[in-house]
Amino acid sequence: MIPFWKLNKVPLLLTFVSFFIYWLFAYDLIRTEYTKLIILYCSAWLVFLLLLKYAKNNIQFLTTIAFLSRVVFILAIPNLSQDFYRFIWDGRMMLEGLNPYLYTPESFIQTGELPIAQAKELYAGMGELNGSHYTNYPPINQLCFFIAALFSSHSILGSVIVFKGIIIVADFGTFFFGKRLLKRLNLPVKDIFWYILNPFIIIELTGNLHFEGVMIFFLVWGLYLLHSGKWKWAAVIFALSISVKLIPLLFLPLMFKWFVSRSHKTDKETPTPVLTGITKLIAFYAIVGITTLLLFAPFFSLEFINNYSQTVALWFNNFEFNGSIYYLSREIGYLFRGYNEIAVIGKILPILVFLFVMVLAFSRKKIDTKILITHMLFAFSFYLFLSTTVHPWYIATLLILSVFTNYKFPLIWSFVIILSYLAYINLNKADKSENLWIIALEYAIVYGVFIWEVFVVYKFPKHKKSQLN
Repeated sequence: MIPFWKLNKVPLLLTFVSFFIYWLFAYDLIRTEYTKLIILYCSAWLVFLLLLKYAKNNIQFLTTIAFLSRVVFILAIPNLSQDFYRFIWDGRMMLEGLNPYLYTPESFIQTGELPIAQAKELYAGMGELNGSHYTNYPPINQLCFFIAALFSSHSILGSVIVFKGIIIVADFGTFFFGKRLLKRLNLPVKDIFWYILNPFIIIELTGNLHFEGVMIFFLVWGLYLLHSGKWKWAAVIFALSISVKLIPLLFLPLMFKWFVSRSHKTDKETPTPVLTGITKLIAFYAIVGITTLLLFAPFFSLEFINNYSQTVALWFNNFEFNGSIYYLSREIGYLFRGYNEIAVIGKILPILVFLFVMVLAFSRKKIDTKILITHMLFAFSFYLFLSTTVHPWYIATLLILSVFTNYKFPLIWSFVIILSYLAYINLNKADKSENLWIIALEYAIVYGVFIWEVFVVYKFPKHKKSQLN
């Protein structure tokens, strides 16, 4: 029998190179080392594509690489994001019996009160901007923070390790249900590696501790249950996804035709009358709503409602980062008003997103799970295109949805999104504004591929056979 290593020399070599790149990324990179950042990221992508080429039919081998790659980051403090310091703060607040939605870290620091261990270190790590606002992380996200505090209440690295363990387990769940959903949709199971082995996902979620990975796990699980006809359980799981990140709220109107269409059927159901479909839809929404409210209930108070709504509103009316259509609108607005354009545009863009989602929800007479996921992809794409703030990890949701569709512009975006980390690479170090030329390059590529795919190649909403060839 020929030894395994002789049959897989190239994939094994690529694997070791990949692990070395990730090790450098995790333990030998500072965010401001822009040249090194780009070289390492592009190298990781090159190895990723070569692995898919040389080992595309070896599911077990690629799975092993995907999760060992995550293990490389397990002892590393995130180097591209500071958000994890706030995660630790919120978790330790709950451990002390304090409601994290009712206090800002800054309010304690200014009064000299230190309600948790390492309070000064955590506040310094998260930064003044983060520390001056109330938390906006929903309850299941807060549960993850609490678990970390429970196991590591006095060590930042210990909390980081727990966070990474949770995200890695969630990735296992996404892999498990993603494969099964692909199989149920008669799509190639190996296409899941566009997500699970993607350097962007490994670096941003496990490496930099963004809980989109947990939200995505519940989202994919919910879609699998929905397609399997278990819509009641799907509603519960969708509520869990919403309770990690609020983004899945955007997808709820798109469920209308999935339930109501006379031609609709799932793996376990025959076509249903419209009235029956509407009844199920109302019940689905009710279960999602009630479950979500129950999850928020332990934190509920009038002060909580005020603080949380104000914090969520900041993302539309105050924060600006890596925008595209918003930045163009802002420049046009400057010609007429000259200042504070986000106060006006930030109120208009959510309305446009809502109208677009409604058009998608009622645009077709017949809908199946593939079309539903395609509509979800376009709804969230439109949301990001119009957003005032697009952090790199936001693209993770687009990427997982694209696995079940024709469209690959999210895959391209997951590569070029690294440019957003160069946004502040101004020659004048005193200038803290974003470099709009870099942002323009990022979106020129993304919009170019988007337009090419939507209007030339696939002509929305056709579906795919395979993309991993």
